[in-house]
Amino acid sequence: MKHALATDADKASKGFLVETGEAITAWAMGEITQTLYPGEPELAEDRVNYRFVNGFVDVGDLPCRLALWKHVAARTVALTADFPISALYLPGFNRRVEFSGFWHRPTLLARWLRTRIVPPVSGRYRLRLATCGGVHLWVDGALAAKFEPFRRNKESVTEIELWLEAGGSEIVVLAEELAERDALWYFELTVLDAVPLRIELPVDVSVETIEVLKALARDVRPSPMHVRDGELVLEFGTPASVDVEIRAQILPSVHMRGKPPLLDARAVLSAGERRVTLEGVWTLPDAYHALDLTLSVGETRVERQIAFARFRDPPRDMRHLPLAQRKAIALEYMAEHGELRAGRAVAALAHGLPVGATFREIVDNTLAAIDERRDCSDFVMVPLLWAAACYAAQIPGDIMAKIEHSILGYRYWVDEPGNDVMWFWSENHVLCFHVSQYLAGRLYPDHRFECSGRLGAAQADLACDRLMHWFDSVEVHGLAEWNSAAYYPIDFIGLLALEHLGQGAVRDRARTLLDRLFVMIGLHTLAGVPAGTMGRAYDKELRAGPLTELAPFATVGFGEGWLNDGVAALPMLAAGDYSPPVAAAEVVTPPAGEAITAHYVQGHDEAARLVLYKTAAVQLSSTMDGKPGGRGHQQHILDIRFAAHPLARAWVNHPGEDDPWGHQRPSYWAGNGSMPRAAQFQNSALLLYDLGVDARLPFTHGYVECQAFDEVVLENNWIMLRSGAGLAALTATRTIVPVDTGPCAGIEFRAEGTNSAWYVVVADAADAGNLQSFRNLLAQTRVELSDDGRRVSVRQPQGPSLVLDWLDGLSVDGQPHLFPNRSIDPMIQRIDAASF
Repeated sequence: MKHALATDADKASKGFLVETGEAITAWAMGEITQTLYPGEPELAEDRVNYRFVNGFVDVGDLPCRLALWKHVAARTVALTADFPISALYLPGFNRRVEFSGFWHRPTLLARWLRTRIVPPVSGRYRLRLATCGGVHLWVDGALAAKFEPFRRNKESVTEIELWLEAGGSEIVVLAEELAERDALWYFELTVLDAVPLRIELPVDVSVETIEVLKALARDVRPSPMHVRDGELVLEFGTPASVDVEIRAQILPSVHMRGKPPLLDARAVLSAGERRVTLEGVWTLPDAYHALDLTLSVGETRVERQIAFARFRDPPRDMRHLPLAQRKAIALEYMAEHGELRAGRAVAALAHGLPVGATFREIVDNTLAAIDERRDCSDFVMVPLLWAAACYAAQIPGDIMAKIEHSILGYRYWVDEPGNDVMWFWSENHVLCFHVSQYLAGRLYPDHRFECSGRLGAAQADLACDRLMHWFDSVEVHGLAEWNSAAYYPIDFIGLLALEHLGQGAVRDRARTLLDRLFVMIGLHTLAGVPAGTMGRAYDKELRAGPLTELAPFATVGFGEGWLNDGVAALPMLAAGDYSPPVAAAEVVTPPAGEAITAHYVQGHDEAARLVLYKTAAVQLSSTMDGKPGGRGHQQHILDIRFAAHPLARAWVNHPGEDDPWGHQRPSYWAGNGSMPRAAQFQNSALLLYDLGVDARLPFTHGYVECQAFDEVVLENNWIMLRSGAGLAALTATRTIVPVDTGPCAGIEFRAEGTNSAWYVVVADAADAGNLQSFRNLLAQTRVELSDDGRRVSVRQPQGPSLVLDWLDGLSVDGQPHLFPNRSIDPMIQRIDAASF
């Protein structure tokens, strides 16, 4: 991967040299301006067909975007050349100039940037401009390019020509985007001519200062990734040559924006040092935290966001306690330590706490989200309805009056007028909106609902019909968001509410699906951490399994694991009468010497054929087949999880973006930029990649957080892992190179090349202190890729020979391997565990 910066000091002293095919990523930036931009309320086209997929959904154009296009067509943008500089954007970690993020309401975003381009001679120079959003570009004060596609989260590309003066031309850019919740917002300006351009930042800052800030921002990482003792150290790739001031902020979760930062710390990285300690981390709740860094030398600032996990609490062993007592412990914990969201209010009421200032603050937060129709407000509407239905007598009258007003004024579906950006179309949101409409209508059957104009009884009847369609889909196809530690808790919001407050078929079908979910969770939970292949995953679910909102469901349901501040749905499990089925608990921990295997399908048209191999020590889970070669989204294809350490986990993927700390879907670690052909047979799995000749990132890689393992050995192109009595090994048909610098040091193992295959095998260690017998197996195992890159074969001294073909799939000992179970209900078998 090439970066847009010549890194040696000689070139840096002359500016940043950008070669053909590289991007211009050195910019001085103004502040981001944000303007609420809703457009006019109207009905939306109901495109929900109850066939849920993982990836882009064409939902039509919302009122905000229609209003923007109308505005853009008529406007003229004037150059603002003298905007104050708030920070620098420097080369090193992203070829895009990117400001992607999440906004709960329709928001028009704008940012001014400027730089200086110095060509070798005066003339016209060709560049490729790619953007999510819209771009105006001025050269030496004259408008030279205007590109305003404004397609939601879809990149548009054009070619532009700029007249550049040999002495240098001043470039000013206005980058804009309309955020409709999750927003990709960036531009990428790539040099096309076979002539290098020199980029000079138009700021009165020394080259040395810029070099220091660039290097620090590029290479910063937390050490360790998971903070256990309350002290967070930032580690940099090279020592600072001057003192650098650091401001570190952690904002509340995306659902609690507008509240004060959870952390606002300052420190100084002294000249000559590579490490600095941030104070105050011990006050943070256990969670995976995004850390906003501002690195400053004098008035010159660079911004960078990284992340780390605060992980202090020990696991709980409540297996000896009955379910009712485990629920009571969870309720007490959430009532005292949960995030200030609606679920904590439910926990407090169920636990019998008096209504006080904290309860009122939670209700105010919740009603603000509902009244403003923020995206994800459906997630808090359901627990609010639970509280109103079950605990009205405990809630003061003035609070109940405000709750009633918000419930009656909400927009429950796209056939009701609105100009918000609430997401009505994904599997989890469809459920929560329908449940909200159903419960609200039942709670207020004789009241008229403001947005729809219907009486509550009509709202409930309509929602019931819609819920039947939702259940019809997931009962046939399973879930597009299979095993998702991010979205199973959201499914639980709706399903637990229906099981507790619904009636008839709605309640019965909810209970049946809850049972099915818990069986799948039990299968993929090892030592208190739900893991495995997932239909949708983010970095936080993969890097910090015990801290997900799904982990406490396993803790309460099966008696072992962690509680945390997540309260999206767990309070309803703890406050309700639902009990997970015995069958779920029976597959959590296999006996010594035994392995559990499972095969089943999930998602529309068998989007995922799931395979699981699990012993008491190690678990291998993957998704077979899929759609190889296509652009991925958030599918987590292969996962290895160990029992001895809660963070001992490994996987392989093709990165979906440049930045290791990015947030795209797919991201660097979560999902795949290009989907592999995948297969698993018992304790072995194969991934076959064809990234294409124009792959943006021409490599695949393995994630192994080395600090979480007892042993990590790279030997003869095998990554050998041991955690307790669990063993795993990964190899590739390309040379595996560990990354030892930058943000991925100690966790990333790369295999360069656009055609490659990975092979993974797991086993139990007969002697935990001796890897020799496992080494002997690996030394005699041959993994070979065909010349055309379309077939990988595995020959091993013990076990069958495996062949994975790009078109024909998996063969075992020369025979096609037919997936053994095409049902959404797992086929579970028990076999002898592989041991060495």
